[in-house]
Amino acid sequence: MNDPRMSRRLFHGLIGGSALTAAGVTAGPATANDKAGGETEERPFRSRSDGARGRRPNLLVILGDDLGWADLSSYGAPHIKTPHLDRLARQGVRFTDAYSGSATCSPTRFSLYTGRYPGRTKGGLAEPVSDRSQGLDPHHPTLASLLKTAGYATALIGKWHCGWLPDYSPAKSGWDEFFGNFGGVLEYFSKLGQLGEYDLFEGDADYKDLRYYTTVLTERAVEYVSRDHDRPWLLNLNFTTPHWPWLAEGDAATGAAIAAKIRSAKSHADVVNALNHYDGGSVAKYTEMVESLDAAVGEVLAALRRSGQEEDTLVLFASDNGGERFSYNWPLSGEKFSLLEGGIRVPTILRWPARIGAHQVSHEPNFSPDWTATLLEVGGARPDPTHPLDGTSLAGYLLRGEAPRERDLFWRVRDNRALRRGKWKYYQDADGKDHLFNLAQDAREQADLAPDRPELLADLKTSWERTAKELLPYPAA
Repeated sequence: MNDPRMSRRLFHGLIGGSALTAAGVTAGPATANDKAGGETEERPFRSRSDGARGRRPNLLVILGDDLGWADLSSYGAPHIKTPHLDRLARQGVRFTDAYSGSATCSPTRFSLYTGRYPGRTKGGLAEPVSDRSQGLDPHHPTLASLLKTAGYATALIGKWHCGWLPDYSPAKSGWDEFFGNFGGVLEYFSKLGQLGEYDLFEGDADYKDLRYYTTVLTERAVEYVSRDHDRPWLLNLNFTTPHWPWLAEGDAATGAAIAAKIRSAKSHADVVNALNHYDGGSVAKYTEMVESLDAAVGEVLAALRRSGQEEDTLVLFASDNGGERFSYNWPLSGEKFSLLEGGIRVPTILRWPARIGAHQVSHEPNFSPDWTATLLEVGGARPDPTHPLDGTSLAGYLLRGEAPRERDLFWRVRDNRALRRGKWKYYQDADGKDHLFNLAQDAREQADLAPDRPELLADLKTSWERTAKELLPYPAA
C-alpha cells in the first residue's frame, strides 16, 4: 500500500459491510481530519453536558435526492469525494442506521413534514405524487406551521413534491417563503418538469432562470442564511441532485436534447421517459453529480459560518430515500422503491456545535418522522394533539443522555412491508413471502432466518399488521 490515504479509503470502501457492529454497519474511514486540521478517531455517541441551553437553534434541514447510503466518502464510497459533507460529519454525529420514511420521494417528504406515517394522509398514499389531484392537505399541521406558531421564520428552497398549484404549495402548509419546483423531477437547465411544464417558482409565480438548477438553489440558500434574521428560522433545503436526468453543470447540450423531447412529447408517458434518461448516465456522471451536491452544501455551510450563526444552527443532512441506478450502496441490497435496506437506509448527519460534540457515530435506529419530533422539541414547538406524531423525539438521547425508547420502525408501500425492532427486521417481498433478517449480522439481508425463528417472525408481523390497520387503504390500482 504505497499511498496510505488512498489505500485506507479503498480498503474501507471495498470491505464496507464486513465490519459490522452489534447495532449496524460502520463502513467508512475510521479517522478523519477535523476542522482544525488534526486527526481524531470517530467515537461512539455520548451526549454533552456543557452545551448552552438557553437559545433555540436555527434549523437547516438539507435533503439530497435519491442519494444512496454509501454515496459519501465518509460512508465508504471509494470513488466519490465529498469533503464538505465529510467535514460536517466530523463536526457532529454520523448515523449508520438512519432511514427515510418511505422508499420514494413524496411519501418520505410527507413523513418528514407531518411527523407521521405517509399512510395517515390521502396524499401520502401516492408513491410518488404524479398529478395535480394529489398533495399534502393545507389544513394538516406541518413542521413549518408548528414552528411558525412557536415564533420561527420558515422557508423551503428546492424540491417540494407534495402537490401542485393551485391546491397545494409550501406557502399553504406553513412556509413563509418558497423558491423551487413543485414536481418530483425536472430537467436541470430548462426547468421542464414531469407535467411537461416549466417548474421553477418563487412563491406561486414563475421564476425564470435557465442556469444549472443546483447552482440556482445554492445561491438562493446562501442568500437566505446570510440575512440579518431577527428570530430563529427553519430552512428546508431540498436539492434535486443526484436524481435523474443525469446532468452535471457542463451538460447543457444534453439537457437541451432532453428538453426538446419533453416539448415534442405526445403523452405524459413520453415526458416521463425523457426525464428518466434511460439512455444516459454513468457511474462517472453520477459521481460528478454527487460531488456537485457536496460542493453546494459546502457553499451554504460557509455562508452560515460567515454569518456568525454556525454555533447556534442545527444542521441535519439526509436523503429522501435510497439510491438508484448508479448509487454505491454496498453492503446493502435493494434500492429506491424497495423496503430492503438499500431502498430506505440513508446517510444522515447532524451538527449543532452549541449542544452536540464532534467526531461521533451513532448506531441508534431512527427514521424521518423522528427528526420531525426532534426538531419540534428543540424549537420549543408543540405537536398538534389532533394529529399525533408517529415519530419519537431524539432530543433526550442527543442532549440529555437519556436511553432511547425501544419501539418499532414501520414502513408500508404497495409492494413491500417492513418493520425493524432492534437488530431484527421483518420484510415481506412483492410476492407476499415473509422474511426475517438479523441486521447486526447481515445488513445485506441474504440470510433469511424466518424458518429458524417462526415465533419472532409472527410477533413482528403481528406488530406490523396492527399499525397498518390504523392507516388509510390504498386506492384501487
